[in-house]
Amino acid sequence: MRRYPGELYELAEVPTDSRLANADLLPTRVAERTWTTYNMASLWIGLAVCIPTYMLAAGLVQGGMSWWQAMVTILLGNLIVTLPMILVAHAGTRFGIPFPVLARASFGTAGAHIPALLRALVACGWFGIQTWIGGQAIDTMLRTAWPGWANVPGGPWLAFGAFWLLNLWIVVAGSAAIKRLEAWAAPFLIVSGLALLGWAALKAGGFGPILSQPSRFHTTGELLRFFVPSLTAMVGFWATLALNIPDLSRYARNQQAQTWGQLLGLPTTMTLFSFIGVAVTSASVLIFGEAIWDPVALLSRLGHPLVILISLFALLIATLTTNVAANVVAPANSLANLWPSRVSFAVGGVVTGVIGIAIQPWRLLSDFGTFIFGWLVGYSALLGPIAGIFIADYWRVRRARLSLADLYAADGLYPRFNPKALLALVAGVAVALVGLVVPALRPLYDYAWFVGFAVGYFLYAWSMGGTPVLDFSGVPDASPPAGGKGG
Repeated sequence: MRRYPGELYELAEVPTDSRLANADLLPTRVAERTWTTYNMASLWIGLAVCIPTYMLAAGLVQGGMSWWQAMVTILLGNLIVTLPMILVAHAGTRFGIPFPVLARASFGTAGAHIPALLRALVACGWFGIQTWIGGQAIDTMLRTAWPGWANVPGGPWLAFGAFWLLNLWIVVAGSAAIKRLEAWAAPFLIVSGLALLGWAALKAGGFGPILSQPSRFHTTGELLRFFVPSLTAMVGFWATLALNIPDLSRYARNQQAQTWGQLLGLPTTMTLFSFIGVAVTSASVLIFGEAIWDPVALLSRLGHPLVILISLFALLIATLTTNVAANVVAPANSLANLWPSRVSFAVGGVVTGVIGIAIQPWRLLSDFGTFIFGWLVGYSALLGPIAGIFIADYWRVRRARLSLADLYAADGLYPRFNPKALLALVAGVAVALVGLVVPALRPLYDYAWFVGFAVGYFLYAWSMGGTPVLDFSGVPDASPPAGGKGG
């Protein structure tokens, strides 16, 4: 292992154990870590500007919150989740490792499959949701441009299949294609969202009428009963990326790029686009006489066919950028980690797509309650403990020092299974989910991510007490790669 300026580390020799390494799981070279602050921020803009973000905000208003209560809930939730995001991303940037390899440090070289598969399962569900929305948008675009499309047998399913293939094509093209897509799409998406907001304000007679809808909660107690699980849902929305962010941060040129890129990109964009969702949904009541929280349905009623086509194209780009980076990279890497010698990233991506269809995403989007309090809060109980274990292991137990070579060795420093990590995971999930079966303990489920995170963190840190910290004083220094910046 070699140390470069900026505390970036690189393997001196390529691992040869095909059971633990393939081209997609190997750590990135320092010369490959080229993503700047702008690349990281634009990545988050592409991730956050998506239809589930819009629906999330609209669902809070539909559930009874005023526009400012919804905004505060969304901003607070995203500020909270940004902290573990940055802490977990540190390992990806420092050592160039993806999420499944980082999991080996705490769960063991074989035990890492467990958190990886849990994360992959959730991502497959999200892939299905996003692909279904994108397919609906394509179907509406075709109906607008060519009314005869409505008579094509299986038209909506053909549109869904076309969007499914487009997502997988981008994934197979690799990380460079993702980087180019995000950098190009980020400014376009912001402009498109602001244009939709301007249209809503113009049609509704200004922001005054749009934002005049009061909260339907009459007491603080009523508000808190809705606010608590809603806040958990906000954190749960990105609890997925809080685990596999190393899959992306391992391409950042330094810690400043990944830290500032995420701080500038995530909370700000989520809050801005959520405001667009709240305002436009409120405006739809004034314009059409009903609240339309499905943006595809709303855009189809804008009037002029050209305006509809441009708006739906923006929706497609928003859906595509989120789906590729957030919902395919993680499960594809996780599935490749199961059998590195036989399963490539591309094959893992295809399997992700198939599972995403099998999950039947149209059921998860049946109403805002199922989407927010069932889907988001429910899976946060699974992912919160894993985030707690990762942070406890990397920062408290190992002091941000990992042996790169041993992460790719079956008989190295890290065991095949770490029962202490598995115990902390099971305990965290069990404590969070007990609120579903014991009414008196319902707050444990309402705070599922927070409860699971706390149990996982403290139980793991306590059980791993006394673990020796690696001595990095003997790691040789290296010069920055030619044409690159190591610090």
